[in-house]
Amino acid sequence: MLNHVKIKTTDELEFAVFCIENIAIKLGKNAEEIYQALTEKSDILNSYIIPEYEILHTQSKDYIVDDIISLMEERGVQL
Repeated sequence: MLNHVKIKTTDELEFAVFCIENIAIKLGKNAEEIYQALTEKSDILNSYIIPEYEILHTQSKDYIVDDIISLMEERGVQL
């Protein structure tokens, strides 16, 4: 069973926005497309990004972006 967690703090919200914006930049997409990919086309935002916030936010931007893009590819998220 996946761990589903809702955003509870401003820090988590800011981190989610940071992830979405930086993935969009790396992939040459707009942030809305990435948000939909992480919420509607998958549950990566609530099942991975937010639950793993404490660990992920200590990593480099490139690591975070590449890690989430790899997860999107593993789960077959289409953009």
